[in-house]
Amino acid sequence: MDLLALVAGLLSGLSLIVAIGSQNAFVLRQGLRREHVGAVVLVCTVSDYLLITAGVAGVGALVAAAGWLVTLIRWLGVAFLVAYAVLSFRRAVAGGESLRADGGAAPALSAVVLQAVALTWLNPHVYLDTVLLLGSLASSHGHPGRWWFALGAALGSTLWFVALGYGARFAGRLFARPVAWRVLDTVIGVTMLTIAASLALGG
Repeated sequence: MDLLALVAGLLSGLSLIVAIGSQNAFVLRQGLRREHVGAVVLVCTVSDYLLITAGVAGVGALVAAAGWLVTLIRWLGVAFLVAYAVLSFRRAVAGGESLRADGGAAPALSAVVLQAVALTWLNPHVYLDTVLLLGSLASSHGHPGRWWFALGAALGSTLWFVALGYGARFAGRLFARPVAWRVLDTVIGVTMLTIAASLALGG
């Protein structure tokens, strides 16, 4: 076992994933509502495993070369994030019992999974950060060490998404108040629009 590479991967993975973003905002909201949390966490972690593995295996170089693909994903991501932001603002304005953590009809599992997939795979930053950056960092640890680095990064993703999804329920008392959901959905909407603007401007 290359413990140094493992720890480096863990810290690098956490440093990239622990930030306010569209994916984390979605996981947080599902965790607060306790709706299909396991499925959302599974989609996010498995997606990260695939992306990390691709980066360490060298696929990052191919992604970097396919500039048109990154551009296509960028604009699809902008459209999706703007649409999601609009829905968040509508929820914030509507308020009501449907936003309570312990009330309202839960959306279908398929709809939630599709949102989680879209928020993960339609974000070009995930290819730049997870595939290219982590792949480059992993390569500095040599052939055997880079896979220990990948394992550490995957462990970091697992710890983060499980903690975010299932830990959110401890804030359930606060979010039993409709006004808290209004604030959260407003923050999520602003976050989505900010990320969309950043993508549109090529950031």
